[in-house]
Amino acid sequence: MNLYPDIYLDNVKEINMELLKKHDIRGLILDIDNTLIDYDKNILEGAKEWCNNLKRQGIKMCILSNTNKVYKVKKVADELSLEYEYFAHKPSKKGFRKAKELLKLECINIGVVGDQIFTDVLGGNRSNMKTILTKPIDQRDILITRIKRPFEKIFINKYVKKKGAQEK
Repeated sequence: MNLYPDIYLDNVKEINMELLKKHDIRGLILDIDNTLIDYDKNILEGAKEWCNNLKRQGIKMCILSNTNKVYKVKKVADELSLEYEYFAHKPSKKGFRKAKELLKLECINIGVVGDQIFTDVLGGNRSNMKTILTKPIDQRDILITRIKRPFEKIFINKYVKKKGAQEK
């Protein structure tokens, strides 16, 4: 059970063509809550431009969310002109398989982007996809996520320490 991401960034807008080419990523599966939208459902400033820029350069993208609120996912998907799957039950592989079908790419060429280790990173790693953990864009979370954050922090700190030691 690998709980470490392949890449750890401040936010999705740090994902650029150079990074994607380096990791042979041709498609992205994007989480929405606290990755693309904040607690109040406001889209991350600049996310639309970032998304459109990558799409123009041939990067395929879709949304995979655990929320059962289809209207919330559809609103973000429509704003970004992306296909989506909701109520995905991440880290279950089923949602990742559906997203893979939407992207029409091999697992090795797909990056999973999200703010949670126990859903996005674990599910992406279990599905043999590259994982990109981002910091949450809002400090506020739903209750279940607030409960998990202290445990995720343990793995993030170990990851950062491990990566720092490798770079020296």
